Amino acid sequence: MSRGETGKLIAETGVVPKKSKGQNFLVDGRVADRQVSFAGISRCDRVLEVGPGLGILTSRLIEHSDSVTCIELDDILAEHIGSTYGDRLTLIRGDAVRVPFPPFDVFVSNLPYSVSTPIIFKLLDHDFRKAVVMVQREFADRMVADVGSPDYSRLTVNLFYRAECRILEKVPRSRFKPQPKVDSAVVEIVPRPAPFEVSDEELFFRVTEATFNHRRKKIGTSLRSAGLTDGDADIPFRDLRIEGLRPAEIAEIANSIHDSRKHQ
Repeated sequence: MSRGETGKLIAETGVVPKKSKGQNFLVDGRVADRQVSFAGISRCDRVLEVGPGLGILTSRLIEHSDSVTCIELDDILAEHIGSTYGDRLTLIRGDAVRVPFPPFDVFVSNLPYSVSTPIIFKLLDHDFRKAVVMVQREFADRMVADVGSPDYSRLTVNLFYRAECRILEKVPRSRFKPQPKVDSAVVEIVPRPAPFEVSDEELFFRVTEATFNHRRKKIGTSLRSAGLTDGDADIPFRDLRIEGLRPAEIAEIANSIHDSRKHQ
């Protein structure tokens, strides 16, 4: 699908790309080919795509898998996908942030920036073999950031806890129509067991969220503000800031809180 073909489809469908929905359509079929290749899809894989848009990925996914499901919120785009591909895929009309994901093995999507964070967190709650997602470059940098980096975040820690994550390629903004203001990147997510011990996952995620919400404050202050500890708690790293701790050290904090609660 070229830029001209994309423009023709936009005109034919009557869709008006909305900035609020992050509707910037990929127009370079070579990029889409590589995304599908990165995913390593077999015919029996159940594939899930969020936000198929005009179908540049969809048209390739159905050639590789006998079980493709697409979730599309925009009524015009959903109608286009449904009428173009018919029973070659399953179409779910709705908001992918809210509608339940069906079972899937591989996740391949070009994610709008506006929903990248909730979709990635939702994705991590499911069992799957691999995800290949296109996101804005700055978001991709947050996904793979190292400790101490300005991009190091709650997202980084949650991803590292659950999966191996790496940037596969950078995609210039010129590969989209309409052209966004920033470049994008293709990112691979492969689930794996956590590389460190966590006594209580929910508590680990709450500690991560509370401390990154106040990343400039000392960890002890952030935890007290969130009601996770009291002023007398003997918590490791309490006088440091979260941006300087590795995920395993954040787990030490959560495990310490968990152990102290058991002895109360």
